[in-house]
Amino acid sequence: MTNLKRRNFLKAAGLAAAGTTAGATLAAPAIAQSAPDVAWRMVSSFPKTLDTIFGTLETFAKYVADATDNRFQIQVFGPGEIVGGLQVLEAVSNGTIEAGHTPTYFYYGREPALAFGTGVPFGLNARQQHSWWHFAGGKEIINEVLGRMGCTSLACGNSGAQMGGFFRREITGVEDLQGLKFRIGGIGGQVLEKLGVIPQQIAPADIYPALERGTIDAVEFVGPYDDEKLGLHRVARYYYAPGFWEGGAMLHAIINEEKWNELPAHYRSILFHAAEAANNWMLAKYDAVNAPALRRLVAGGAELRYFPQTVMEASLKAANELYDEMSAENATFKRAYESMKDYRNDALLWWPVNELAFDNFMARTRGRS
Repeated sequence: MTNLKRRNFLKAAGLAAAGTTAGATLAAPAIAQSAPDVAWRMVSSFPKTLDTIFGTLETFAKYVADATDNRFQIQVFGPGEIVGGLQVLEAVSNGTIEAGHTPTYFYYGREPALAFGTGVPFGLNARQQHSWWHFAGGKEIINEVLGRMGCTSLACGNSGAQMGGFFRREITGVEDLQGLKFRIGGIGGQVLEKLGVIPQQIAPADIYPALERGTIDAVEFVGPYDDEKLGLHRVARYYYAPGFWEGGAMLHAIINEEKWNELPAHYRSILFHAAEAANNWMLAKYDAVNAPALRRLVAGGAELRYFPQTVMEASLKAANELYDEMSAENATFKRAYESMKDYRNDALLWWPVNELAFDNFMARTRGRS
């Protein structure tokens, strides 16, 4: 190669290298823009001592961080650290925090239809609730309501069927509900109010002191594992089932809509899938820990009881009356109720044929294999 050719070759190679370097420099901001650093604060309505419910929020945040190489960080807080447990929706709505982890039925006073996001008395079990949310109009109805408040939501946890709670005295009939001061969340309190109950909505952290002081006569919370953690068996003797007002209580990641819309599409997708995974984690965790906790509670003196059939039937009648009354007053509630009811009618046609038949047989033959 002549000197002239060599000089021309080196010049061309240098220009090519410079172009490659410039291209890499230009490409870097595009990559950074597609995976920005994001920092959110997210408050739970439940204390950190409840490691399954609060742990669901921690699990959700970890999944998001893992999927984004730690570029999307969600710092989690318990109730009272930024806002109270019953103020989570308001704080997300006004932008005080980017997101919260809470059941929507805590806020049914703002819009009664929000009760259906978590679950209503004689509603759906955990699997049915999740199915209704994704495939029968649930998320569209609830997020339309939340949209009026500047929020959106993702299903993010489910307790499964809850217990009826701890009572200081036995419930032998409907007459025993008269004047009963009962801590109960959501619309279930309104149903039981028709039967003489005095419902109390108390944040989780305040439940034990209220029961211990006798400010309330009974408490429903979640199930054996969490009820044991709260120590409810130490101040009330009778443990009732089932919690017919929460057959499958769903929790949500409630997100400020402006912050949601600011995210790249793949970050929104990551949040969705992290919430779905956390939802499965919570239900699986409760299935693993509730049975051992129930054994410990009974061994420690809790007396397991079932609500009398008269109470169940009277409560169902009261629930149906309430839903009809509220539907007549509120079009959004009516839309949510009819959507849930139509789905429930179909689900309950299928459930006894196979799922319930299998579960009943296995329960009857427990210990034979």
